[in-house]
Amino acid sequence: MRMIGLEFRVRPSHVTEKYAGGISPEAYALENARRKGITVADKYPASLIISADTIVTYKNEVLEKPVDEIHAYEILKKLSGHTHKVITAFGLVKKDLNVELFDHEVTSVTFRNLSQDEIYAYITTGEPFDKAGGYGAQGYGALLIKHVNGCFFNVVGFPLSKFYSMLNSFLLKV
Repeated sequence: MRMIGLEFRVRPSHVTEKYAGGISPEAYALENARRKGITVADKYPASLIISADTIVTYKNEVLEKPVDEIHAYEILKKLSGHTHKVITAFGLVKKDLNVELFDHEVTSVTFRNLSQDEIYAYITTGEPFDKAGGYGAQGYGALLIKHVNGCFFNVVGFPLSKFYSMLNSFLLKV
């Protein structure tokens, strides 16, 4: 957000995220982003709320944030040498105007073939534990990536270009 000149304050929603199946990964990310946005907007109805949720999928399996080192290893081993998808759902909520806009971006990411030592070394950085899919492209995780097809900023957490288009469209209407 700072990159595009927006001033903002972070207000965590504390919404629980747990994929239970039955809906597409895209629908799951959109629902999470919506629940986060609505929860915060209920507390700040006059503010423009920006919410988002990023998930990683491999063969339609949603890969949540790893819970421990063993889980992080399993996720990274699964992604090694393969292509997965990063899905970020994002939205704008303006409660006092009764406006909700949501969209999503999908980017394909291919990992290099990773050795066991590389995976363990990455886990020791601590980066995997607060990130869907167990890696962060904005840190040491960039070394794991062979190829990105789509919006790079989506992979680091927020699809700036698509969001900017949505924001411009919203601002022209209000």
